[in-house]
Amino acid sequence: MASTVTSRRKQLGNELRHARLAAKMTQQQVAEVLGCTQGKVNKIESGAVGVKLGDVRTMLETFGVNGDESEALLRLARAAAGNRGAWSGYRSVVPHWFRTFTDLEPAAVEIMTWHGERIPGPLQSEHYMLKQFTEFGATDVTSLVRNRLDRKAVFDQPQPPYYRFIISEAALHRAPGGQAPAVMLDQIEHLLDLDRRQRVYIHVLPFGARLAAVPNDFTIMRFPERTRDFVYVEHAAGGVYLDEQKDFQLFVDAWDRLRGAALERQETREFLEAMAEQYRAAMGA
Repeated sequence: MASTVTSRRKQLGNELRHARLAAKMTQQQVAEVLGCTQGKVNKIESGAVGVKLGDVRTMLETFGVNGDESEALLRLARAAAGNRGAWSGYRSVVPHWFRTFTDLEPAAVEIMTWHGERIPGPLQSEHYMLKQFTEFGATDVTSLVRNRLDRKAVFDQPQPPYYRFIISEAALHRAPGGQAPAVMLDQIEHLLDLDRRQRVYIHVLPFGARLAAVPNDFTIMRFPERTRDFVYVEHAAGGVYLDEQKDFQLFVDAWDRLRGAALERQETREFLEAMAEQYRAAMGA
């Protein structure tokens, strides 16, 4: 079953219920802490109503949930609430259906993403971003670039998620707007730099890879124990979040097939270095 931004409330409620049970507290005891009725606590846990961020923080403190686990659940709470305050100014250009993704990306413990025809956002060089947004005809290119650069902060966290990328060879040939050797050379050199970072793994799926077919782009996100894993699939009209186990497993299986056919890390570096030389030659022609 697909879940939307608003359905994050159900996931949050489920996590809060698990935390309450682990703390051996009743709904009535939680209601007394929050100054509300037991019925409202029940609705919060079922996802029937929203919950203020301050109340979530109080509940987590009461349950003894702290550290990374607390931060992960607070991010989920912001996503469930739509996080209106954080989406003003230059961040307002981020589509509403992508906000849950960007809220939860830093809280993940592992992210596995596949892209067939374009370079994924966190790996894009600034030159590539500018070209892409310009070709789209975007009216607020500066804000779009700032948001995309903000996402790169995930790599600089004290404990960043293990971020694993599989990129089709096609994405390394298809420059935004058509042939642009300078843009693609800059992009490939950027990939080589990022591949040296802790917990960033880049693998190229070459045209000659042995696969029956390749799927559409998707991203798998895994979280700390009590936060539900999900798959994100983007399309022309928005994005879909899939968290039912049977759906999730289908994408894990697809990832495993792609990873088995993709180049190993050192092979990918050699492949990228060879492509960089090709683009340098094209610029000199």
